[in-house]
Amino acid sequence: MAAEGNAGLLLGVITLLSAAVVAVPLLKRIGFGSVLGYLLAGMMIGPFGLQLVNDPHTIIDVGELGVVMFLFVIGLELNPSHLWALRAQIFGLGSLQVLICAVLLTVVGKAFGFPWQVSFVCAAGFVLTSTAIVMQVLSERGDLTEPRGQRIVSILLFEDLLIVPLLAVVAFLAPTAAVPEPTSPLWQRMAIAAVSLSALVIIGLWLLNPLFRVLAQARAREVMTAAALLVVLGAALLMEIGGLSMAMGAFVAGVLLSESTFRHQLEVDIEPFRGLLLGLFFLGVGMALDLQVVARNWLLISSGVLALMVVKALCIYGVARLAKSQHGDALDRAVLMAQGGEFAFVLFTEALKLKVVSAEINANMTAIVVLSMALTPVNLLLLKRFARPRAVSMDGVEPAQNLQGHVLIIGFGRVGQIACQAPLAHGAKLSIIDMDPEVIRAVEPYGFKVYYGDGARHDLLHAAGARHARTIIVCVNDKKAATRIVESTRQYCPQVKVLVRAFDREHALELVKHDADYIVRETFESSLLLGRQAVLTLGASSVEADAVTDEVRTRCRTFCPGNIRRSICRASVGSGKYRAH
Repeated sequence: MAAEGNAGLLLGVITLLSAAVVAVPLLKRIGFGSVLGYLLAGMMIGPFGLQLVNDPHTIIDVGELGVVMFLFVIGLELNPSHLWALRAQIFGLGSLQVLICAVLLTVVGKAFGFPWQVSFVCAAGFVLTSTAIVMQVLSERGDLTEPRGQRIVSILLFEDLLIVPLLAVVAFLAPTAAVPEPTSPLWQRMAIAAVSLSALVIIGLWLLNPLFRVLAQARAREVMTAAALLVVLGAALLMEIGGLSMAMGAFVAGVLLSESTFRHQLEVDIEPFRGLLLGLFFLGVGMALDLQVVARNWLLISSGVLALMVVKALCIYGVARLAKSQHGDALDRAVLMAQGGEFAFVLFTEALKLKVVSAEINANMTAIVVLSMALTPVNLLLLKRFARPRAVSMDGVEPAQNLQGHVLIIGFGRVGQIACQAPLAHGAKLSIIDMDPEVIRAVEPYGFKVYYGDGARHDLLHAAGARHARTIIVCVNDKKAATRIVESTRQYCPQVKVLVRAFDREHALELVKHDADYIVRETFESSLLLGRQAVLTLGASSVEADAVTDEVRTRCRTFCPGNIRRSICRASVGSGKYRAH
């Protein structure tokens, strides 16, 4: 019997994994994203599909640990000072969006003929956006650390905080006979919540770092992984005991560890579990969609999905524009957050238990929320295909003006950031411009002040102080842009030395024609160094390795044609103007 039970359990696990392995890559290849792949896979194998797995709610309960771990990872990226800086967005923008959406969605429920109590509960459930879907999409797009992503994260955090008061409101709306007498007075429950939160903060600030230090000294990798899981699940359990959200507990634990020296190790240890459990959650949501209910009430459900998603999207867009977001960011946020969320299932289940809604309304609303979650990746794909390209966000970015520096660096990616180190060490004053606002914001915490602008424009070169610079270093990762910048700088400030990053040999020759002073092919010298090291590992001395490297360098340059080849090759003995590496 035990063997049969184990075989059945193993078969269920294999079914879940097989569905994910087949559906997710297929849907991602088509362009719909991994979330829709998990949802469709769950529908196919669930109790209302092929009936290969028949317990979606247990899977959702286990999969919610993926959401918990996801919020822990997000917390690791937000140190307390940064979170404090987001307080206006969390409580200001979050409360404004939630309040307006709740009112408008309640009106939609009334328009469908439901009592105001039922309409409010359904609206409240739909207001709570899916943290799992939104975080997954933001993570895949790399928007989590961007200002537009931070605003969305702030709103999600506020919505997560709302689940406890909303459950209290549901209890207030319930018929008197349906509400069980609380086992403890209100002040006692509030005190337990406060003690749980305080205990988590104390443990996070004073106990976790010493614990991880001891474990690191033991050099047992599997114990570090176990400790990371213990922190996440322990924080979630502590908040659950206090009557708060498990996800919120994991998030707080992540924030408290965000400045720990073990932050990156924790993130690496948690990541595999987070991904698997989050996928399991989406599978469970897909399995929970009762296709029979959808077929029986298709008109009500389809019109409900359309009405609720459109009204919520319009509300989110309006609030975003009111908060002075650009049209593209507001539209993207509206489409991304227009669905209901996983906390809606908790709210609807409680409302059913307290007889605020009927079993049929609960089934219909569950179907509406699941369908809205399934439609979100499709809507995002349609937005990407048919909407105008989103304007680049310029939050925190300044245009170049009245700059004075010994060295002007145009392009501040990987090459520019390394190239600036030697002039800085020599005591030079730098002026830096870049065309990518994301790069500008990314390097600001490290003490670099980068200004926005196109280095090929004469007015920008003037504002950046190009005439007063002694050297201009062009490090952009675009062949045409680099050539255009060199040509423009030669016209505007011919007396300044121009040093350029070249893509390849052909690009180097093109830059020579535009009179660049010094040219570095981006992979040439690094490749020669790798070859030199290989020669050393074969037993050659340093002198022999240098001789071989010089021979290879000279041989590579012999492919340069005519006078250009001779001018470049003369640089190898230090007598020429040009040098192409």
